[in-house]
Amino acid sequence: MKAIILAGGTGTRMWPMSRASRPKQFFNIVGDQVLIRDTYERLAKSFAPEDIYFSLSPALEPLLREHFPEVEADHLFLEPEKRDTGPAMGFVAAALELTDPDEPIVFIPSDHYIRDEELFLTCLRTGEKLIRETGKLVDIGVTPTFPSTVLGYTQVGEPFKTMGDVEVFAFAGHTEKPDYEVAKQYVEDGSYLWHANYYMWTPRKFVEAFERYAPETGAALRDVQKALRAQDEAAAAEAFGRTEKISIDYAVTEKMDPSDVLIIRGDFGWSDIGAWDTLHDRLSGEDAQNVTKGQAICIDTKRSLIYGPKEKLVAVIGMEGVVVVDTQDTLLVCRLEDAQRVKDVVKHLQESGHESFL
Repeated sequence: MKAIILAGGTGTRMWPMSRASRPKQFFNIVGDQVLIRDTYERLAKSFAPEDIYFSLSPALEPLLREHFPEVEADHLFLEPEKRDTGPAMGFVAAALELTDPDEPIVFIPSDHYIRDEELFLTCLRTGEKLIRETGKLVDIGVTPTFPSTVLGYTQVGEPFKTMGDVEVFAFAGHTEKPDYEVAKQYVEDGSYLWHANYYMWTPRKFVEAFERYAPETGAALRDVQKALRAQDEAAAAEAFGRTEKISIDYAVTEKMDPSDVLIIRGDFGWSDIGAWDTLHDRLSGEDAQNVTKGQAICIDTKRSLIYGPKEKLVAVIGMEGVVVVDTQDTLLVCRLEDAQRVKDVVKHLQESGHESFL
């Protein structure tokens, strides 16, 4: 199996630390290493270096080189332009189909937190076995802990089989980013899992799925293949620009025939480090303590997240459930429950011409 680390996102909900020029995957948000290095080293415990690839935009290649100078150019998939996860993953699948059409691949987001790395890697290897045995798309779901409105929900059906310690289920449907009331119903229902975004299949099957469920994008990906085969970068970029700008969840997953999909339950201590509230939820522990980075003093302050630069002291007094993120040129202060609204600040900056803060 080959692993492709998806590193092209901009992480707008983690502004002001995450910026267009240096998004969150290139920051040490959780530990001492940047998130993308954590992701790589986690995979390297089970995958050979030659089987680990990166997918990102050309603008982020210098940052990747800064942290991975050893990676060969043929292990980088540079998207001609940003067009969301559907085209990005389709581009990789189209390229790999030219050389390894039936070798299982897994797409790995670069910004996830995993507590039980051994179980995580076991789930990936289980997915590889299932693809080789059944030819089906394999995905991983995680038991939800609260009604998130920024994650997808996968409904599982009947148990398919248990492979060692890993449970595998039939697929019963997918809903991307439901509203709060629907998400609450899903959590209470018990048959819905958070969609963790670890798609596993073969390059051939991925491209065929685009052709079936998103035919315009599928046709454009075939033209991308022709251009790549001819080593015509300009033609590949033109064809890629004809793909629909959409996530793979909306383009393919929600439309798939359930009989073509299997779901692994992967309760390995997962968190999508997508916003300040989800980061706090994952790192604060069961008693919801404060989460701090840098020099922070918290007096009579509870259930809060305080991040600051190491050379600056941040003091917070008498607060509960707040986010304070201080950088060299910006300061964010909001209630923990409003952390998802950081994207509104980013939108305001875009519309008001303050791109220097993005």
